[in-house]
Amino acid sequence: MELKEIKSNEVFTVDMMYAGTNNMLRTNIYGRVGLGNRCFVCADMYACLQKVAPQLQQRGLKLKICDAYRPPLAHQMMKEIIPMPGFFAAEAIRSQHCHASAVDVCLVNAATGQELDFPCKVDAYTPYFAEEVANGRWEEFRNHLEKAKYSWNNPQDAAKIANRSLLRSLMEQSGLQALEHEWWHFNLPDKDKYPMVEFSLVDGQFCFSAQK
Repeated sequence: MELKEIKSNEVFTVDMMYAGTNNMLRTNIYGRVGLGNRCFVCADMYACLQKVAPQLQQRGLKLKICDAYRPPLAHQMMKEIIPMPGFFAAEAIRSQHCHASAVDVCLVNAATGQELDFPCKVDAYTPYFAEEVANGRWEEFRNHLEKAKYSWNNPQDAAKIANRSLLRSLMEQSGLQALEHEWWHFNLPDKDKYPMVEFSLVDGQFCFSAQK
C-alpha cells in the first residue's frame, strides 16, 4: 500500500510529537518503532491537505502536523504507557491514525514559526500533566481536557477560541471532519473506506501494507 509523505515546506511544518519526548507519554514511541519524525497519510488525506495550502498562505500561516499515520504497534505501546480510558482509542483498528486517515494539527505563524494560541496544546500536553498521568493521577488531567472540546467557551480565551474556529473552518472547507472533543484532530469522513495500515522496516526501507 502506498502512503503519501508530507515534508516540512512553505506550507507545512512536520513535528511529530511522538517522535520526541515532549508529549504525554514522555517517550519517543515513533523512534522506538522505526518511523521517526516522518509524516505519512493516505492519498485522500494528502489531497485534502493540499486544498488548505492557498488559504494558509493568504493568511501568513502554516499548518503544523503533530501526528498523522500511526503504526498499530506504536498505538499498542501508547495504550500500555497511558491506559487511561478515552485518551487513546481502545484498539489500534479503532484509531483513524492507524488507517492513515487522520491528522493532529495546529496553526503557526509562517514568518516566526510560533504556534498560535489555542485553549490548550495538542493532546492537552504540559510537562506537569505528563508527570501526573505517568504516576496514575488522572483526575486533574481529565478536567484540563475539557479545554480540548469545542464546547469550551471561556470568555477569557476569546482569542484562542477564534484561532480554534479558524483552524476548524479551514480544515472542514478542505473536506475533513472535526472531532468534537479534540480541537486538533481532523479525519476523512468515510472511515470504513480506509483499511488499517501495518508498518515494517525491510532492509532500512519503509513498508506499508493494508490489513485485510
